Amino acid sequence: MPTLTTRLEIASWDEVPTSEPADGSKITRAAVTLAGGPDGLVGASSQSVMYYRPDGTSSYVDVMVVTADLDGRAGSFVLVGRGDYDGTTATSTSQIVPGSGTGDLAGISGTCTSESTHADYPFMPLSLTYRLA
Repeated sequence: MPTLTTRLEIASWDEVPTSEPADGSKITRAAVTLAGGPDGLVGASSQSVMYYRPDGTSSYVDVMVVTADLDGRAGSFVLVGRGDYDGTTATSTSQIVPGSGTGDLAGISGTCTSESTHADYPFMPLSLTYRLA
């Protein structure tokens, strides 16, 4: 299966708290828009729910819609995943949702990983391993 390693630019990040218990933890919801580049990923938008511990580390779940042109085939697909932030590095692993591919990407399958630090900002590194139907 081919792997595309790239960086998407964080075009917008809108995060709002939904719960802030007295212990210093909080739950937030974030809407993020990512701009693509010349390597096949046109762009993406995601919705995340994040749990921040009082020490600033966090865990999160994410649903991301990706628009892409992979191997000359255009369409979109949905990634669902989870991740963690240890105070320095955010890591996540996602799966392409079966049946979510549209256009020429119908039937796509695969996984996506990301590992980023504040030094990567305003970019989000991604590694997408996929199989086209």
